[in-house]
Amino acid sequence: MSELENNDHRKIGQELDLFVFSDLVGPGLPLWTPKGTIIRQELDKFVWELRAKYDYARVTIPHITKRDLYDKSGHWEKFAEDLFKIISREGKEYALKPMNCPHHTQIFSRKPHSYREMPQRYAETTMVYRDEQSGELGGLTRVLSITQDDSHVFCRTSQIKEEFLKIWDIVDKFYSTFGFSLKVRLSFRDKSTPEKYLGTAEIWDHAENALREIAKERKADYFEGHGEAALYGPKLDFMATNTAGREWQVATIQLDMNLPERFDLTCVNEKGENERIVIIHSAITGSIERSTAILLEHFNGSLPLWLSPVQVKILPIGEAHFEYAQKVCEKLKAENIRVELDESNESLGKKIRNAKTEKVPYMLVIGDKEVSENKVTLESRSDEKLGQLSVDELISKLHQEILKKK
Repeated sequence: MSELENNDHRKIGQELDLFVFSDLVGPGLPLWTPKGTIIRQELDKFVWELRAKYDYARVTIPHITKRDLYDKSGHWEKFAEDLFKIISREGKEYALKPMNCPHHTQIFSRKPHSYREMPQRYAETTMVYRDEQSGELGGLTRVLSITQDDSHVFCRTSQIKEEFLKIWDIVDKFYSTFGFSLKVRLSFRDKSTPEKYLGTAEIWDHAENALREIAKERKADYFEGHGEAALYGPKLDFMATNTAGREWQVATIQLDMNLPERFDLTCVNEKGENERIVIIHSAITGSIERSTAILLEHFNGSLPLWLSPVQVKILPIGEAHFEYAQKVCEKLKAENIRVELDESNESLGKKIRNAKTEKVPYMLVIGDKEVSENKVTLESRSDEKLGQLSVDELISKLHQEILKKK
Protein backbone atom coordinates (compact mmCIF):
# COMPACT_ATOMS: atom_id res chain seq x y z
CA MET A 1 0.00 0.00 0.00
CA SER A 2 2.87 2.35 0.78
CA GLU A 3 4.34 1.73 -2.68
CA LEU A 4 0.98 2.38 -4.33
CA GLU A 5 0.56 5.64 -2.38
CA ASN A 6 4.01 6.84 -3.45
CA ASN A 7 3.15 5.90 -7.03
CA ASP A 8 -0.24 7.63 -7.02
CA HIS A 9 -0.60 9.95 -10.01
CA ARG A 10 -2.09 12.66 -7.76
CA LYS A 11 1.06 12.72 -5.65
CA ILE A 12 3.33 12.59 -8.71
CA GLY A 13 1.34 15.32 -10.46
CA GLN A 14 1.69 17.63 -7.47
CA GLU A 15 5.43 16.97 -7.11
CA LEU A 16 6.05 17.60 -10.81
CA ASP A 17 3.65 20.60 -10.95
CA LEU A 18 1.44 19.14 -13.70
CA PHE A 19 -2.13 19.88 -12.59
CA VAL A 20 -4.09 21.31 -9.71
CA PHE A 21 -7.63 21.20 -8.33
CA SER A 22 -9.29 24.32 -6.94
CA ASP A 23 -12.16 24.46 -4.45
CA LEU A 24 -13.38 27.59 -6.23
CA VAL A 25 -13.51 25.79 -9.59
CA GLY A 26 -14.92 22.57 -8.14
CA PRO A 27 -14.04 18.88 -7.71
CA GLY A 28 -13.46 16.79 -10.80
CA LEU A 29 -12.33 19.81 -12.83
CA PRO A 30 -8.53 19.66 -13.16
CA LEU A 31 -6.57 22.78 -14.08
CA TRP A 32 -3.49 21.98 -16.15
CA THR A 33 -0.24 23.87 -15.56
CA PRO A 34 2.13 24.76 -18.42
CA LYS A 35 4.09 21.52 -17.81
CA GLY A 36 0.98 19.37 -17.61
CA THR A 37 -0.41 20.93 -20.77
CA ILE A 38 2.70 19.85 -22.66
CA ILE A 39 1.98 16.22 -21.76
CA ARG A 40 -1.61 16.58 -22.98
CA GLN A 41 -0.48 18.15 -26.23
CA GLU A 42 2.19 15.52 -26.91
CA LEU A 43 -0.23 12.63 -26.33
CA ASP A 44 -2.79 14.20 -28.64
CA LYS A 45 -0.12 14.96 -31.26
CA PHE A 46 0.96 11.30 -31.23
CA VAL A 47 -2.62 10.13 -31.80
CA TRP A 48 -2.97 12.49 -34.77
CA GLU A 49 0.35 11.27 -36.20
CA LEU A 50 -0.98 7.71 -36.13
CA ARG A 51 -4.31 8.74 -37.66
CA ALA A 52 -2.66 10.65 -40.51
CA LYS A 53 -2.02 7.37 -42.38
CA TYR A 54 -5.76 6.79 -42.63
CA ASP A 55 -6.94 10.23 -43.77
CA TYR A 56 -8.94 11.37 -40.76
CA ALA A 57 -10.47 14.81 -41.23
CA ARG A 58 -10.60 17.28 -38.34
CA VAL A 59 -14.00 18.63 -37.39
CA THR A 60 -15.12 21.05 -34.67
CA ILE A 61 -18.40 21.19 -32.78
CA PRO A 62 -19.85 23.42 -30.01
CA HIS A 63 -19.85 22.37 -26.36
CA ILE A 64 -23.60 22.81 -25.88
CA THR A 65 -26.63 21.65 -27.81
CA LYS A 66 -30.39 21.84 -27.78
CA ARG A 67 -32.20 19.03 -26.04
CA ASP A 68 -33.73 18.05 -29.39
CA LEU A 69 -30.48 16.45 -30.59
CA TYR A 70 -30.25 14.15 -27.57
CA ASP A 71 -33.97 13.37 -27.69
CA LYS A 72 -33.47 12.09 -31.24
CA SER A 73 -30.27 10.18 -30.40
CA GLY A 74 -31.83 8.61 -27.31
CA HIS A 75 -29.22 9.99 -24.90
CA TRP A 76 -31.64 12.29 -23.09
CA GLU A 77 -33.97 9.43 -22.20
CA LYS A 78 -31.14 7.16 -21.00
CA PHE A 79 -28.70 9.67 -19.49
CA ALA A 80 -30.82 12.63 -18.37
CA GLU A 81 -29.48 12.43 -14.79
CA ASP A 82 -25.86 12.56 -16.01
CA LEU A 83 -26.29 15.72 -18.10
CA PHE A 84 -25.38 19.26 -17.14
CA LYS A 85 -28.52 21.10 -18.20
CA ILE A 86 -28.82 24.77 -19.18
CA ILE A 87 -31.98 26.86 -19.52
CA SER A 88 -31.62 29.85 -21.83
CA ARG A 89 -33.19 33.26 -21.19
CA GLU A 90 -35.91 32.31 -23.65
CA GLY A 91 -36.70 29.12 -21.75
CA LYS A 92 -35.05 26.77 -24.26
CA GLU A 93 -33.37 23.69 -22.81
CA TYR A 94 -29.73 22.97 -23.65
CA ALA A 95 -27.08 20.62 -22.29
CA LEU A 96 -23.30 20.51 -22.09
CA LYS A 97 -22.34 17.71 -24.45
CA PRO A 98 -21.60 14.37 -22.74
CA MET A 99 -20.49 12.86 -26.06
CA ASN A 100 -19.75 14.03 -29.60
CA CYS A 101 -21.33 11.43 -31.88
CA PRO A 102 -24.77 13.06 -32.31
CA HIS A 103 -23.08 16.29 -33.43
CA HIS A 104 -20.90 14.39 -35.90
CA THR A 105 -23.96 12.75 -37.44
CA GLN A 106 -25.16 16.22 -38.37
CA ILE A 107 -21.89 16.97 -40.15
CA PHE A 108 -22.18 13.73 -42.13
CA SER A 109 -25.83 14.32 -43.04
CA ARG A 110 -25.21 17.84 -44.36
CA LYS A 111 -25.18 16.44 -47.91
CA PRO A 112 -25.72 13.14 -49.78
CA HIS A 113 -22.71 10.80 -49.99
CA SER A 114 -21.90 8.43 -52.81
CA TYR A 115 -20.53 4.96 -52.00
CA ARG A 116 -17.34 6.19 -53.71
CA GLU A 117 -16.90 8.72 -50.87
CA MET A 118 -17.17 6.09 -48.15
CA PRO A 119 -15.87 5.82 -45.53
CA GLN A 120 -15.97 9.31 -44.06
CA ARG A 121 -13.60 9.62 -41.06
CA TYR A 122 -14.13 12.53 -38.65
CA ALA A 123 -12.06 13.20 -35.55
CA GLU A 124 -11.45 15.92 -33.00
CA THR A 125 -9.95 16.31 -29.56
CA THR A 126 -12.50 17.99 -27.34
CA MET A 127 -13.97 17.98 -23.86
CA VAL A 128 -17.23 16.35 -22.88
CA TYR A 129 -18.98 16.80 -19.55
CA ARG A 130 -20.73 14.30 -17.30
CA ASP A 131 -22.35 15.03 -13.96
CA GLU A 132 -20.73 12.36 -11.78
CA GLN A 133 -21.46 12.16 -8.07
CA SER A 134 -18.72 13.76 -5.97
CA GLY A 135 -17.96 10.47 -4.23
CA GLU A 136 -17.16 8.85 -7.59
CA LEU A 137 -14.52 11.43 -8.54
CA GLY A 138 -10.83 10.60 -8.13
CA GLY A 139 -7.81 12.53 -9.37
CA LEU A 140 -7.57 12.41 -13.16
CA THR A 141 -9.15 8.97 -13.49
CA ARG A 142 -12.73 10.14 -12.86
CA VAL A 143 -13.48 13.76 -13.71
CA LEU A 144 -16.38 15.95 -14.81
CA SER A 145 -14.53 17.39 -17.82
CA ILE A 146 -13.24 14.55 -20.00
CA THR A 147 -10.92 15.22 -22.94
CA GLN A 148 -11.52 12.69 -25.71
CA ASP A 149 -9.47 12.13 -28.85
CA ASP A 150 -12.77 11.14 -30.38
CA SER A 151 -13.35 9.77 -33.87
CA HIS A 152 -16.31 8.53 -35.87
CA VAL A 153 -16.02 6.53 -39.05
CA PHE A 154 -19.15 6.55 -41.19
CA CYS A 155 -18.87 3.49 -43.41
CA ARG A 156 -20.73 0.75 -45.27
CA THR A 157 -21.40 -2.60 -43.62
CA SER A 158 -18.91 -4.22 -46.00
CA GLN A 159 -16.19 -1.88 -44.68
CA ILE A 160 -16.63 -2.63 -40.96
CA LYS A 161 -13.85 -5.19 -40.61
CA GLU A 162 -11.27 -3.18 -42.55
CA GLU A 163 -11.98 0.00 -40.58
CA PHE A 164 -11.93 -1.83 -37.24
CA LEU A 165 -8.55 -3.35 -38.04
CA LYS A 166 -7.11 0.03 -39.05
CA ILE A 167 -8.14 1.54 -35.71
CA TRP A 168 -6.82 -1.55 -33.92
CA ASP A 169 -3.43 -0.96 -35.59
CA ILE A 170 -3.41 2.58 -34.19
CA VAL A 171 -4.28 1.32 -30.70
CA ASP A 172 -1.53 -1.32 -30.79
CA LYS A 173 1.10 1.16 -31.96
CA PHE A 174 0.14 3.76 -29.36
CA TYR A 175 0.25 1.42 -26.35
CA SER A 176 3.22 -0.69 -27.45
CA THR A 177 5.22 2.57 -27.53
CA PHE A 178 4.82 2.68 -23.74
CA GLY A 179 5.50 -1.03 -23.24
CA PHE A 180 1.91 -2.11 -22.58
CA SER A 181 0.52 -5.44 -23.70
CA LEU A 182 -3.23 -5.34 -24.18
CA LYS A 183 -6.11 -7.65 -23.47
CA VAL A 184 -9.44 -7.07 -25.20
CA ARG A 185 -12.87 -7.17 -23.61
CA LEU A 186 -15.74 -7.73 -26.01
CA SER A 187 -18.29 -5.52 -24.26
CA PHE A 188 -21.71 -6.90 -25.10
CA ARG A 189 -25.21 -6.15 -23.87
CA ASP A 190 -26.93 -7.83 -20.94
CA LYS A 191 -29.76 -9.64 -22.70
CA SER A 192 -31.81 -9.72 -19.48
CA THR A 193 -32.16 -5.90 -19.51
CA PRO A 194 -32.98 -4.94 -23.12
CA GLU A 195 -34.54 -1.67 -21.95
CA LYS A 196 -31.04 -0.31 -21.23
CA TYR A 197 -30.08 -0.29 -24.91
CA LEU A 198 -31.19 1.28 -28.17
CA GLY A 199 -32.21 -0.85 -31.12
CA THR A 200 -33.57 -4.33 -31.76
CA ALA A 201 -32.18 -7.68 -30.64
CA GLU A 202 -31.55 -8.53 -34.29
CA ILE A 203 -29.33 -5.48 -34.78
CA TRP A 204 -27.44 -6.24 -31.58
CA ASP A 205 -26.88 -9.89 -32.49
CA HIS A 206 -25.48 -8.89 -35.86
CA ALA A 207 -23.15 -6.28 -34.34
CA GLU A 208 -21.88 -8.56 -31.56
CA ASN A 209 -21.18 -11.40 -33.98
CA ALA A 210 -19.23 -9.01 -36.20
CA LEU A 211 -16.97 -7.97 -33.30
CA ARG A 212 -16.47 -11.57 -32.20
CA GLU A 213 -15.31 -12.50 -35.70
CA ILE A 214 -12.93 -9.53 -35.87
CA ALA A 215 -11.33 -10.50 -32.54
CA LYS A 216 -10.91 -14.10 -33.70
CA GLU A 217 -9.36 -13.04 -37.00
CA ARG A 218 -6.95 -10.74 -35.13
CA LYS A 219 -6.05 -13.69 -32.83
CA ALA A 220 -6.51 -11.33 -29.91
CA ASP A 221 -6.26 -12.17 -26.23
CA TYR A 222 -9.94 -11.47 -25.57
CA PHE A 223 -12.81 -12.25 -23.22
CA GLU A 224 -16.49 -11.35 -23.27
CA GLY A 225 -17.97 -8.86 -20.80
CA HIS A 226 -21.75 -8.99 -20.80
CA GLY A 227 -23.47 -5.84 -19.58
CA GLU A 228 -20.48 -3.64 -20.56
CA ALA A 229 -21.82 -2.44 -23.92
CA ALA A 230 -22.50 1.17 -24.81
CA LEU A 231 -26.05 2.48 -25.07
CA TYR A 232 -26.07 2.16 -28.86
CA GLY A 233 -23.84 -0.83 -29.57
CA PRO A 234 -21.16 -3.37 -28.56
CA LYS A 235 -17.52 -2.40 -28.31
CA LEU A 236 -13.94 -3.56 -28.03
CA ASP A 237 -12.43 -2.28 -24.78
CA PHE A 238 -8.67 -2.54 -24.51
CA MET A 239 -7.30 -3.37 -21.05
CA ALA A 240 -3.75 -2.44 -19.98
CA THR A 241 -1.86 -3.23 -16.76
CA ASN A 242 0.72 -0.68 -15.64
CA THR A 243 3.88 -1.33 -13.62
CA ALA A 244 1.97 -0.55 -10.43
CA GLY A 245 -0.13 -3.66 -11.13
CA ARG A 246 -3.35 -1.77 -11.81
CA GLU A 247 -5.52 -2.80 -14.74
CA TRP A 248 -7.21 -0.03 -16.66
CA GLN A 249 -9.60 0.20 -19.56
CA VAL A 250 -7.82 2.41 -22.06
CA ALA A 251 -8.80 2.64 -25.74
CA THR A 252 -12.21 1.67 -27.10
CA ILE A 253 -13.68 0.88 -30.52
CA GLN A 254 -17.48 0.72 -30.75
CA LEU A 255 -19.79 -0.51 -33.49
CA ASP A 256 -23.01 1.46 -33.79
CA MET A 257 -25.90 0.37 -35.97
CA ASN A 258 -28.50 2.31 -33.99
CA LEU A 259 -27.64 6.00 -34.38
CA PRO A 260 -27.60 5.61 -38.19
CA GLU A 261 -31.19 4.32 -37.90
CA ARG A 262 -32.26 7.17 -35.62
CA PHE A 263 -30.70 9.85 -37.82
CA ASP A 264 -31.48 8.06 -41.12
CA LEU A 265 -27.84 8.06 -42.26
CA THR A 266 -27.27 6.58 -45.71
CA CYS A 267 -25.02 6.61 -48.74
CA VAL A 268 -26.06 6.17 -52.36
CA ASN A 269 -24.88 2.71 -53.47
CA GLU A 270 -23.94 1.32 -56.89
CA LYS A 271 -27.60 0.82 -57.78
CA GLY A 272 -28.51 4.41 -56.97
CA GLU A 273 -30.35 3.33 -53.81
CA ASN A 274 -30.01 4.75 -50.32
CA GLU A 275 -28.02 2.22 -48.30
CA ARG A 276 -27.99 2.28 -44.48
CA ILE A 277 -24.50 2.87 -43.09
CA VAL A 278 -22.89 2.18 -39.69
CA ILE A 279 -20.77 4.29 -37.35
CA ILE A 280 -17.54 3.15 -35.71
CA HIS A 281 -16.70 5.19 -32.61
CA SER A 282 -13.17 5.17 -31.20
CA ALA A 283 -10.97 6.96 -28.69
CA ILE A 284 -7.30 5.99 -28.58
CA THR A 285 -6.31 7.41 -25.19
CA GLY A 286 -9.80 6.75 -23.81
CA SER A 287 -9.46 10.14 -22.18
CA ILE A 288 -6.34 12.26 -21.98
CA GLU A 289 -6.92 12.74 -18.24
CA ARG A 290 -7.02 9.04 -17.45
CA SER A 291 -4.24 8.26 -19.93
CA THR A 292 -1.98 10.80 -18.21
CA ALA A 293 -2.76 9.26 -14.81
CA ILE A 294 -1.97 5.76 -16.07
CA LEU A 295 1.32 6.85 -17.64
CA LEU A 296 2.45 8.81 -14.59
CA GLU A 297 1.97 5.72 -12.45
CA HIS A 298 3.39 3.39 -15.11
CA PHE A 299 6.65 5.38 -15.29
CA ASN A 300 6.52 6.65 -11.69
CA GLY A 301 6.74 10.16 -13.14
CA SER A 302 9.90 9.44 -15.20
CA LEU A 303 8.26 9.99 -18.57
CA PRO A 304 10.14 9.20 -21.78
CA LEU A 305 12.09 12.04 -23.35
CA TRP A 306 9.54 12.87 -26.05
CA LEU A 307 6.75 13.20 -23.48
CA SER A 308 8.66 14.98 -20.68
CA PRO A 309 7.62 18.60 -20.08
CA VAL A 310 11.29 19.51 -19.51
CA GLN A 311 13.63 17.39 -21.60
CA VAL A 312 16.97 18.89 -20.64
CA LYS A 313 18.20 20.85 -17.63
CA ILE A 314 21.37 22.91 -18.05
CA LEU A 315 23.51 23.09 -14.90
CA PRO A 316 26.33 25.66 -15.00
CA ILE A 317 28.75 25.01 -12.14
CA GLY A 318 29.31 28.67 -11.36
CA GLU A 319 28.44 32.19 -12.43
CA ALA A 320 31.41 32.27 -14.80
CA HIS A 321 29.72 29.60 -16.88
CA PHE A 322 26.31 31.30 -17.18
CA GLU A 323 27.00 33.08 -20.47
CA TYR A 324 28.01 29.90 -22.31
CA ALA A 325 25.15 27.99 -20.68
CA GLN A 326 22.70 30.63 -21.94
CA LYS A 327 24.02 30.22 -25.50
CA VAL A 328 23.58 26.43 -25.29
CA CYS A 329 20.07 26.96 -23.94
CA GLU A 330 19.09 29.22 -26.83
CA LYS A 331 20.50 26.79 -29.38
CA LEU A 332 18.48 23.91 -27.92
CA LYS A 333 15.32 26.02 -27.86
CA ALA A 334 15.87 26.87 -31.53
CA GLU A 335 15.84 23.10 -32.20
CA ASN A 336 12.52 22.67 -30.34
CA ILE A 337 14.12 20.97 -27.35
CA ARG A 338 12.27 21.75 -24.12
CA VAL A 339 15.05 23.05 -21.90
CA GLU A 340 15.49 24.90 -18.61
CA LEU A 341 18.58 26.70 -17.32
CA ASP A 342 19.37 26.51 -13.59
CA GLU A 343 21.08 29.79 -12.73
CA SER A 344 20.66 29.39 -8.98
CA ASN A 345 23.58 29.80 -6.56
CA GLU A 346 23.22 26.20 -5.36
CA SER A 347 26.07 23.71 -5.50
CA LEU A 348 26.31 21.41 -8.53
CA GLY A 349 25.32 18.45 -6.35
CA LYS A 350 22.16 20.24 -5.22
CA LYS A 351 21.31 21.22 -8.81
CA ILE A 352 21.66 17.61 -9.95
CA ARG A 353 19.48 16.36 -7.08
CA ASN A 354 16.81 18.95 -7.91
CA ALA A 355 16.79 17.94 -11.59
CA LYS A 356 16.43 14.27 -10.66
CA THR A 357 13.59 15.07 -8.26
CA GLU A 358 11.88 16.85 -11.16
CA LYS A 359 12.39 13.66 -13.26
CA VAL A 360 14.19 15.57 -16.03
CA PRO A 361 15.60 12.98 -18.48
CA TYR A 362 18.94 14.70 -19.17
CA MET A 363 21.26 17.15 -17.43
CA LEU A 364 24.02 19.17 -19.06
CA VAL A 365 26.89 20.05 -16.74
CA ILE A 366 28.91 23.08 -17.82
CA GLY A 367 32.20 24.08 -16.22
CA ASP A 368 35.58 25.45 -17.28
CA LYS A 369 36.46 22.47 -19.46
CA GLU A 370 33.14 22.52 -21.30
CA VAL A 371 33.38 26.26 -21.97
CA SER A 372 36.98 26.02 -23.25
CA GLU A 373 36.20 23.05 -25.53
CA ASN A 374 32.79 24.32 -26.65
CA LYS A 375 31.10 21.14 -25.37
CA VAL A 376 28.74 19.89 -22.66
CA THR A 377 28.89 16.95 -20.27
CA LEU A 378 25.75 14.84 -20.47
CA GLU A 379 24.22 12.88 -17.59
CA SER A 380 20.89 11.06 -17.36
CA ARG A 381 18.44 10.96 -14.47
CA SER A 382 19.37 7.25 -14.05
CA ASP A 383 22.96 8.28 -13.12
CA GLU A 384 24.31 7.23 -16.51
CA LYS A 385 27.47 9.24 -17.40
CA LEU A 386 27.32 9.86 -21.13
CA GLY A 387 30.47 11.96 -21.41
CA GLN A 388 31.28 15.09 -23.36
CA LEU A 389 29.48 16.01 -26.56
CA SER A 390 29.44 18.97 -28.85
CA VAL A 391 26.12 20.81 -28.86
CA ASP A 392 25.42 19.60 -32.40
CA GLU A 393 26.08 15.99 -31.36
CA LEU A 394 23.76 16.46 -28.40
CA ILE A 395 20.97 17.86 -30.58
CA SER A 396 21.29 14.96 -33.01
CA LYS A 397 21.10 12.43 -30.16
CA LEU A 398 18.03 14.08 -28.64
CA HIS A 399 16.23 14.39 -31.96
CA GLN A 400 16.77 10.71 -32.73
CA GLU A 401 15.48 9.65 -29.33
CA ILE A 402 12.43 11.91 -29.63
CA LEU A 403 11.70 10.78 -33.20
CA LYS A 404 11.84 7.09 -32.25
CA LYS A 405 9.85 7.72 -29.06
CA LYS A 406 12.27 5.58 -27.07
